[in-house]
Amino acid sequence: MKKSSMKKIIWAGAFAAAAISGSAFAGPDEYVLPARVEAGEREIDFKFGTRNMKDSSQNKNASSVGLGLGVNELWFTEVYVKFAGAPGNSTDLDAFEWENRFQLTETGKYPVDVGFLLEIERPQDRSEGMEVTWGPLFQADLGQTEWIANFLIQRNYNATSPSAASAYYRVQGRYRLSKEFSYGFQGFGDLGTWDSWASSHQQGHRFGPAVFGKIGLDCKQAIKYNAAYLIGKTRIDGDSYSGNTFRLQMEYEF
Repeated sequence: MKKSSMKKIIWAGAFAAAAISGSAFAGPDEYVLPARVEAGEREIDFKFGTRNMKDSSQNKNASSVGLGLGVNELWFTEVYVKFAGAPGNSTDLDAFEWENRFQLTETGKYPVDVGFLLEIERPQDRSEGMEVTWGPLFQADLGQTEWIANFLIQRNYNATSPSAASAYYRVQGRYRLSKEFSYGFQGFGDLGTWDSWASSHQQGHRFGPAVFGKIGLDCKQAIKYNAAYLIGKTRIDGDSYSGNTFRLQMEYEF
């Protein structure tokens, strides 16, 4: 399939979804998505996050294990098994997820590389329906720095309770000291419904320092990692709660 044809299909699907667009909220294991795709890349991906709120009833742990493949230079797909629970309690199966990232521009051809995310999640709680997340991904290099921004819409379809599409952002910046270690920041935000953002005190914004790296094992294997400590507010069921979040992502590439 030609790149131009694939782009038209992806954007058409996105606008169709937006036209028919759950009160959903991000989990503590949320992560920043790159816009670039590497053909032939295979990985086992582990994510973990824990949030500690001033209101302890909103504390939560979440994790996931995924298997991903770079199908070609345009498409990366990954399936996840997700788990969640409250600190001190059992961790249970939470959902199954299918993530698809599409690279829409040739790497380095323009100042900013552009991609697109389409993600489908099936919660264990069937009353939550089917969660769909989509939106553009941006990535750019400036000297020794790398910048990534995601702007996402999320909605639960066929849920027992009525739902509306919610807007999120994820941002990341890092300074490359070496291949094995870099430092920077990550930020995540929950803005409310996509067409009518919540008031500023009801939005959720979390930012903090982050570390990154890639450790080569041999010519074809490597371990990539990134971790961040985030401070700020998380939007949960229409209200925002102050606290902190620790998140970790590790990928085994083979």
